Amino acid sequence: IENLHKIFIDTSSKLNNFTRKSLVVKSEIDDLVCDLYKVNQNDILDVTGLPALLGDQKEELEDEFVLQNDAYPVDDLSSGVDYFLGASFGRWDIRFATGERQPPALPDPFAPLPACPPGMLQGDDSLPLSPKAGRQLHAAGHYPLDIAWGGILVDDPGHPLDLEHRLREVFTVLWHDRAEAMEQEACEILGVKTLRDYFRKPSGFFADHLKRYSKSRRQAPIYWPLSTAKGSYTLWIYYHRLSDQTLHTALADFVDPKLKDVRAEISLLREANNNRDRLEELLDLEGELLDFRAEIERVIKLPWQPNLNDGVLITAAPLWPLFRLPKWRKDLKTCWDKLEKGDFDWAHLAYTIWPKRVEEAC
Repeated sequence: IENLHKIFIDTSSKLNNFTRKSLVVKSEIDDLVCDLYKVNQNDILDVTGLPALLGDQKEELEDEFVLQNDAYPVDDLSSGVDYFLGASFGRWDIRFATGERQPPALPDPFAPLPACPPGMLQGDDSLPLSPKAGRQLHAAGHYPLDIAWGGILVDDPGHPLDLEHRLREVFTVLWHDRAEAMEQEACEILGVKTLRDYFRKPSGFFADHLKRYSKSRRQAPIYWPLSTAKGSYTLWIYYHRLSDQTLHTALADFVDPKLKDVRAEISLLREANNNRDRLEELLDLEGELLDFRAEIERVIKLPWQPNLNDGVLITAAPLWPLFRLPKWRKDLKTCWDKLEKGDFDWAHLAYTIWPKRVEEAC
């Protein structure tokens, strides 16, 4: 652990130096672009939303930037946990992290962009690996993780698709017998007791993830926590595997079996007539789950048929009551109100829910 701490300190120092150098280079590039396209720094600011580094202000702004971004271990670790979740969903190929596979050579700068990022879990066709091929790969022992190909994980201890359990599998693949120690150190850096706590808090993982996947006015988180009112039960949905069957699967494979288990335990406790605290807890959970189920059914009946071409905000908008992070919930509600009003009748989702109105608009 002491060695890892030294590595963190050394890495942070190098990142600070790198940040300073990169900011200076960025400033020089901005100056060249301004000369070439006959624009000024304010024009660049309007387009990018980033602070322009001008003249004598360079060093001052560089120092301010480094001070504001001094918590590298926390930022890097939250980014790492984001990667771990992506590996659990089959977004990223963990064999690059273990060294089993080597990163591909960088393409020519003017070559067409590839269909997938280099680190994505891909098939022989250089497209995202299909669930069928992925299951075969794992069954044959050629891939170390059992991927949640359905695109849903759940915060439910003991469930085979429990989020924390799947993350621990990633830790084990990466660190083997040191996995538990590394997980504990990660929790200490993140300021939580367990990884489950980090994911349960609205201000924890999802807030970090939303910030990481937002740029200017674009917000595009790809891991969605759909929760009961108090957060006692949460489904984590992977955006890129959404289909018109996702919510049906959520009910049939997760919510309904959970309700059945909760009701069975309630019956046993009532018969035994003991442990009133646990009984009250389960009755509250049953009520939350029933409301959660009713809300999901409401969205299904809209009907909700996600189309990724609509973008994250519009696709998630009908689900706004199921998110607990206040800012994201508010943004989704605003988007949903505009959808209902007809402001986004170009969207596939608008046509699915209000076909006659959209046809008239067209």
